[in-house]
Amino acid sequence: MRCIFVSREGFPESMYKKLEEVGRVEVYRHGGSPWSTRGVPKSVLIEAARRCEALVIFIGDVVDREVLDAGAALKIVSTASVGVDHIDVEYARKRGVVVAHTPYVLVDAVADLAVGLLLAIARRIALGDRLIRSGAAEAVWGSLMGVDLRGKRAGIVGLGSIGSAIARRLTAFGVEVVYWSRRRKPEAEFALGISYVELDELLATSDFVIVTMALTPETRGFFNRERFQRMKRGAYFVNVARGGLVDTDALVEALETGVLAGAALDVFDVEPLPAGHRLASMDNVVLTPHIGSAAVETRRRMAELAAENVVSFFKTGRAIYSV
Repeated sequence: MRCIFVSREGFPESMYKKLEEVGRVEVYRHGGSPWSTRGVPKSVLIEAARRCEALVIFIGDVVDREVLDAGAALKIVSTASVGVDHIDVEYARKRGVVVAHTPYVLVDAVADLAVGLLLAIARRIALGDRLIRSGAAEAVWGSLMGVDLRGKRAGIVGLGSIGSAIARRLTAFGVEVVYWSRRRKPEAEFALGISYVELDELLATSDFVIVTMALTPETRGFFNRERFQRMKRGAYFVNVARGGLVDTDALVEALETGVLAGAALDVFDVEPLPAGHRLASMDNVVLTPHIGSAAVETRRRMAELAAENVVSFFKTGRAIYSV
């Protein structure tokens, strides 16, 4: 019977039961939350690739050339995530290994968090909470001023399904939404009542810049010092995509010099964010630990879909969602 390796224990039981339809399931004892982005050791993945025809993984489990080269019988890598930047997709394709992921199911959860982060930084909600808890709120009681959303312009960089869901939510707040994407999307413009603008115009005119683009070798470090300097002075920056899209030193500089009024970040170029990082000491920054899809219902469906991709592949020759 074929071997199917799962990199975490503690996923919903329905996931393992689905996988048992097509093979013998081996589960690595990760020792933490199954949804932790702390990956399993590469040596574990290499050994699993040697034995198994399928790897079921999560963000942080890096499947690179070394892992793929070990997989003489490896046929599919299925990740319980929409992003696949932890997998060498091109090399997998060359080796004939299918890479599957779980798009769409996390759209609403990530969009909800993006709007929550925007509200938290614009209205200084997280700062107010910290001041009260530390006993330092008396001086600002009733006067911790933020900014309205209504009447502002939000620029979404990378309009996929998540960006579209964010746009839908923000228009309900009375926000004008514009977007830039490598490919213009007239259907989305019509359906959502939003407008396409060139990237430079978006950066120069948006009060809120929200990042939802994919991380690829071409987009790594996309938000660098030059692009932050082009942004409207006093704008807010929200990233719910991937930390590698942002030059963190350039972001810190933009926050310290007042180019940006604030930032709200769910993702970082190094995760977990190192203790004592400069971002963590800034009152105009809201930080969350990569929880965009971390809703119980969403994560359960992601795990199930990762399994369904494997089951479909071995039963029909095609994963439901392959890259």
